[in-house]
Amino acid sequence: MICRIADLQYKEVIDIADGTRYGFVGDVELDPERGAIQSIVVRGQPRLLGLLGREADAVFPWSAVKRFGTDIILVDGAAADSRQRRNR
Repeated sequence: MICRIADLQYKEVIDIADGTRYGFVGDVELDPERGAIQSIVVRGQPRLLGLLGREADAVFPWSAVKRFGTDIILVDGAAADSRQRRNR
């Protein structure tokens, strides 16, 4: 299956262990030296309709990705890293 980075935003990230639905892929982190995906980022949920910002992003290293489907990505949630929203 061929998948483009732009297509990842339509895939939902689900924990393979307990079925937790994290949300959809919002971004990827690339390693330019190796030319490979380093991790996928799921944006945090908005708080109070977005007026109070967002919860922390969930960042899954590429090693945590276990399986790709046509519309979902199964990950090992224990390897997730929560980060505060980065300034862009």
